[in-house]
This record gives sequence, structure tokens and C-alpha cells, in this order.
Amino acid sequence: MTAPQVVPDVGPAPGLARFSFNQATAKHWPLEEAVAGCVDAGVPGIGLWREPVGEYGAQRAARLVRAAGLTVTSLCRGGFFTADDWRTENLRAIEEAATLDCPVLVLVSGGLPPGSRDLDGARQRVADGIAELAPHAAAAGVTLAIEPLHPMFCADRCVIATLGQALDIAERFEPGTVGVVVDAYHVWWDDTVYHQIARAGDRIAAFQVCDWTTPLPEGVLLGRALPGEGCIDLRRLRRAVDAAGYTGPIEVEVFHADVWARPGREVLDASVRGYREHVL
Repeated sequence: MTAPQVVPDVGPAPGLARFSFNQATAKHWPLEEAVAGCVDAGVPGIGLWREPVGEYGAQRAARLVRAAGLTVTSLCRGGFFTADDWRTENLRAIEEAATLDCPVLVLVSGGLPPGSRDLDGARQRVADGIAELAPHAAAAGVTLAIEPLHPMFCADRCVIATLGQALDIAERFEPGTVGVVVDAYHVWWDDTVYHQIARAGDRIAAFQVCDWTTPLPEGVLLGRALPGEGCIDLRRLRRAVDAAGYTGPIEVEVFHADVWARPGREVLDASVRGYREHVL
């Protein structure tokens, strides 16, 4: 299939200079349509995921996004340091990010190894893995961005559960090589988060927003809501990352079956509204 010819607009729509639409928010929207939709809406940035990019082809995806005049604000994901092939997969992810001219590779650390209860050891494995990857990322011009996940994901998905834990690792490296992700869904509950955001400073590599609603669905992973539909003070978080010196993209990233069931352009429009009303 030949990619459509997308004509870039003159610039982002009013108020959207920092807005980025994470591809996962409209999971079933084909990449070509998502890119065209962003251009039509005056959205300047898009966050991509490795699986759909791999299906489309990284080189082909890079050409599509460049032709549209969009910026790839993040690539998700690397990490999962308990997997047997973690090194090969992460080196491949760094290469894909460089191909996409994407400055940030999001790292989700992975949970405990099967049968293990050694949480300290698992966190050390994350730090050791990042140390091994850091020179390759620096050579490629890609920042490894450690994303802490809510503690409910600690056992099976991410042993890095707080922004403070992420910074404890990131601070061993140059800020341009290893940084952190501030994801509202995962950090809003933490009574130290504003202190940690200030501490992070120029190590903030990405800022992602969504909302928290209850009850959470079974499995809890797909419990995110569009901005403004839940209880997170997103504007306060945005002001905090701004005050810390972060001037980069703000991605709307939502995982929810009901959101995914909606047409992609409808989801994009709702994301823009939520961003304007509850983040700016």
C-alpha cells in the first residue's frame, strides 16, 4: 500500500505547540491515518510504539512522519531487563529510535524474574542493564528514559515504582543519556512527587498525561482515562515540570478498551480538548 501524500500545515494549531498524541491512545487507528489526522488537527508531535512501527517498517514509518512534518516525541518501549533477550531487544530499540529521529526511548524495567522475591536484586539488574546500554544510546543520540510505574505493576511489569527510584538510577549518568518519564497515571498519588520533579530538572525526558478513574478494570492495565475525566490535578503536574525546566512535548497516552473502541479522529479530538481544558 502506498502511503498517502500528507501536506504539512504551516504550524501547530493554537495552544498545541507542545501537544503530542501517543499512538497507543487510538490503538486500532492505522499509522498512516493517525499521522494524517494529526496533520489535519494541527498536532505537531506523535508518540510511537515499537510493535506497530515494526509491522509498518521503521524506515517506512520514518519517511511517513517526516513527509508529514511531524516530530516523533517518544518511542515505547525498551527495558524488560528480566527477559533473556533484553540486550538484543534494547539495542534494536535504540536503533529504531534513531531511525525515527526520535530523541527518547521509554524504558519499562520489567517485573520480578519468575519465582523470585528479590526486589532489590531486580532493581539492581535494571541499573546494570541501563549502564550497559548507555554508551550505545549516547552514540545514537537517544535518551534512555526510565519510566516508573504505579506500585500495582511492581511484580510483573516494572520494579521501578517511584520517580525517586528512577532518579536514583538516572543520576549516575549524563542527563542527555539517561533521563526519566513523568507519567501522570503512575506518579500522581506520590506525596513526594513534586519534590522529585524539582529534583529531576533537566533529567525529565518525557511528560505524559492521562487521568485516573475508578473502579479500575480487571487487570488494571487498561484503566487510564482521557484528561479531565478523572481525579488527577494535571495542570499542577504540568506547572511542576515546567518549573523544573522542562519545555518539551506533552503526550496524551491512554490505555482503555472503551477509548480504543472509538474512531481514531474522535479520540484525537477528545484528547486535544482535554489537554486544552485540563493541562494547559
